[in-house]
Amino acid sequence: MHPTTDNRPTLLLAMGPGVDERLLTPAHRTRLARLAHTDPHLVAHDLTAPGPRVTAALAEAELLLTCWGATPLTAEVLDRAPRLRAVVHAAGSVKHHITDACWERGLRVTSAAAANALPVAEYTLAAILFAGKRVLRSAQRYAELRTDHAWLEESAAWGNHRRTIGIVGASRIGRRVLELLRPFDFEILLYDPYVTTPPPGTALAGLDELCARSTIVSVHAPQLPATHHMIGAAQLAAMPAGTTLINTARGSLVDERALLPHLVSGRLHAILDVTDPELPSPDSPLWTLPNVLLTPHVAGSLGNELHRMADQALEEVARYARGEPFAEEVRASDLQRSA
Repeated sequence: MHPTTDNRPTLLLAMGPGVDERLLTPAHRTRLARLAHTDPHLVAHDLTAPGPRVTAALAEAELLLTCWGATPLTAEVLDRAPRLRAVVHAAGSVKHHITDACWERGLRVTSAAAANALPVAEYTLAAILFAGKRVLRSAQRYAELRTDHAWLEESAAWGNHRRTIGIVGASRIGRRVLELLRPFDFEILLYDPYVTTPPPGTALAGLDELCARSTIVSVHAPQLPATHHMIGAAQLAAMPAGTTLINTARGSLVDERALLPHLVSGRLHAILDVTDPELPSPDSPLWTLPNVLLTPHVAGSLGNELHRMADQALEEVARYARGEPFAEEVRASDLQRSA
């Protein structure tokens, strides 16, 4: 890459091995080459020990287009990028690679968190509707019995009409979930200490009150020191028997040691896309309990949903090239209470 004579910024792709192949279609790479001076096939996997081509590209780059697996942008890395002005992250959280050195040098940062929020919200909506209908358990029972059964009698407490749903956290994802829930006949409670005016169709509640009144509780708070084990022994004990806990946020938000006895006894149900640790131990009851649906952190963008994040990232590159503000700019102060 060389200094340019037009207004297009010079850009370098920086992300983990293979990520660009899943993130960018040929059409994305073609558009990227129109928007910026870049080699759309040159990807920096490791900026701590870059080869000659990446070293040269990094020295000229005004923009970094990052995604999962991007190298943390330490002061040492930034010293190799004297022209760098902004980082466009084609994924959600920027906490892994945006360091204090980035803010100290005045770099602008944007992320595709809004694009990544939608599939998580869609997963959550499906989980809520299936939990209310006891789809997991009824499917298991159907396979076990393989005969006629008094389903109407067994399902007396099932259904989604006027069920109370508790949403923990008005994060970007939490707000999308609230939007998706509006067409349904639910009573919706929201806990978020930073929200003073509830969204339409939603009532604010304290965390303990929300847990005590809801029969489905879905967690959407960020992972922060203040939110560690926010769903703990007291909150779990307050949940009515038969409540389903849904966690698509981070495993550390739920005290798993306190949760397990409630699951083993069958008092509570759970749909867990994240756990703590991320991969449960081989002998964890979570693998086999009939009242637990365990998925491998797939609620967020995967497959063709990555292309939505690429779309948003390229729109931000286009705004930068036109001299416009980012639509989804991330500021250092935002990270104190967001993922």
